[in-house]
Order: sequence, then C-alpha cells, then structure tokens
Amino acid sequence: MGRNHARVLNSLDGVALVAVADPVADASAVPSGAALVATVEELIAVGVDYAVVACPTAYHEPVGLALAEAGIHALIEKPLAHTTAAASLLAEAFGSRGLVAGVGHIERYNPAIMSLRERLEAGELGEVLQVVTRRQGPFPHRIADVGVVKDLATHDIDLTSWVTGQSYRSITANTVSRSGREHEDMLSAVGRLSGGAIVNHSVNWLSPLKERTAVVTGDRGCFIADTLTGDLTFYANGVQDNEWEALRAFRGVSEGDMIRYAIRKREPLLVEHEQFRDAVLGKDAGIVDLRQGLATVVVSEQMLRSAATGRTVDLDPAATETADVPATGR
Repeated sequence: MGRNHARVLNSLDGVALVAVADPVADASAVPSGAALVATVEELIAVGVDYAVVACPTAYHEPVGLALAEAGIHALIEKPLAHTTAAASLLAEAFGSRGLVAGVGHIERYNPAIMSLRERLEAGELGEVLQVVTRRQGPFPHRIADVGVVKDLATHDIDLTSWVTGQSYRSITANTVSRSGREHEDMLSAVGRLSGGAIVNHSVNWLSPLKERTAVVTGDRGCFIADTLTGDLTFYANGVQDNEWEALRAFRGVSEGDMIRYAIRKREPLLVEHEQFRDAVLGKDAGIVDLRQGLATVVVSEQMLRSAATGRTVDLDPAATETADVPATGR
C-alpha cells in the first residue's frame, strides 16, 4: 500500500514527497527525487510536515508515537492499531499535541459510498432498517500480522457507521480459520446500531470471487453500493397496484423503479490525500479522525471476543459514540 501512497503523493498539488522510510525497499521503487531511509527516526531527521504510516498494523503504535512526539502530522493506514489500547495511545498522543491525524479508511472516499451517505442524509431512503455488507476475495499474502476482522471487516464497520450516522450497540460474530494461519480468515457477524438498524457482515479471504458491496434497506427501498466499480443503484418500493394475484397476496413491499446513478468517479486514494492535505493546511476537510478510528478498532475487537466466547457482546456507548459524529470537518 505504501507504493500507492507514494505514487499519489508524488503528484499531489501542494505536496512535495521528500522521503520514504522502509528498511527493505529497493531505491528503484522510490519516486525520483525522494530520499530512501531505513527508520522513522531518519525520516523525522529529514524534516517533514506530515507522514503517512503504511507499515504492518503491529507497528502503527511505535511509528505513530514517534511521529507525534516529533510534532509531525500523520495519516495512519487502517486499522488505526492492532489493539484498542494501542489505538487509544495514538489518539491521545496526537490529540494532546493539537496535531492533525487521520485514519486511512479509504472506503469513505469511494464515489459510491460518498453518494450513498449524501442520499441517506437527505432522507431519500427514509428510516434505515438494515445494512448488509459482503467483502470477499482471495487470500492477500502481504497480510501476516492480523486476521480478516481487523484487515477487511474494519472497512465495513467504519463505512456502516459513517453512512448511517449510527454507532454499534451489540455484535454477535463467528469466525473460521482455514488457511493454516493463526488468525481468522472468515467472518459472519450480526449487530444492532444505535438508531435501531440491524447489520450483517460477511467477510472472507477464502473466495476466488472478489466482491465489495453494501446494501442499505430503508422505508422507501434499498441502495446497493459496489465499491469495486464505484456504482450506486437504488431500488424503490413499488407504488403501482399489482394485478398478478399470486404476488398481490404478498403483504410486503413490491418492486418499483430501479436507478443507477451517474457519479463522478475519482480515485478514492487521491481524494483521501487531498482531504488530508487540506486538513494539514488548516482548511475544513473530511478526514477520519483518530477517535473515529479508535471506535472501529473497539468494534473489531468485540467481534473477535464474541467469536471466541460464542456470546453476543453489548458495546459501551462511550467507546463507540464518536462513530456517530459526521466526518465532514476536522
């Protein structure tokens, strides 16, 4: 992921990529003009305004704390940290120093998710009743320090809270480990949000099919967001009388119009970096702050706790309430 960050930053207006810290990278992989150093300490010594932390999750805590101590703003890849305790330390370290810090929950910048959020805020769906997400694909060999819950499910946890404006109140989860690793590679979870909506998450690394969808059902129909293609489709509840006797006997909703919206599709990573750059410059920007990133880590850990104990876990509102705050400003 660091290569993608370097590519975008190297061509981002108003930003100069001056150095990359990587103990094993080849200098040929670094964009021209940027220095290659081995440690975060050497990076700090170069002198930078802000840094992107795109190392393995287990190292987010020490690298992030070193940057905060040096007074450097930071965009930290998701998840914020490998544990709730580490995420809390990072949130406190940057917050207490008044630094701009964000979490790279890139799905918030996907055109389909951004449009979905705007439409839900405008009340186009009415009351949100259910959110169902499916995120599956082949095993990513680059991931070794966390399982599918913290690597993939954190995407769905964050986007669910963000688009609905609701936080998690309970979670029931089951996990499976079939790839021979110590971490889980399949998740099925059911939960309830603070506004009463129910959620279902299906996540795995065991499928040859790559899928990234979120279905939000409400009073007036349902939205389907495909974050692989950036498409958003709306299926409206029917308003016409049905003359087919067999279907008329069904007392639920009927099929209405279907609309696939024409959305401007920009690269989510570029939009994410534009927003963070603007935040560092003191402008109003939609970044995912560390308290929101912490709330996502809390939910992910409670998913694992539920799977380990076989019980439903009720979440402390104080630990997840920051997910209710719209990410439309710093």
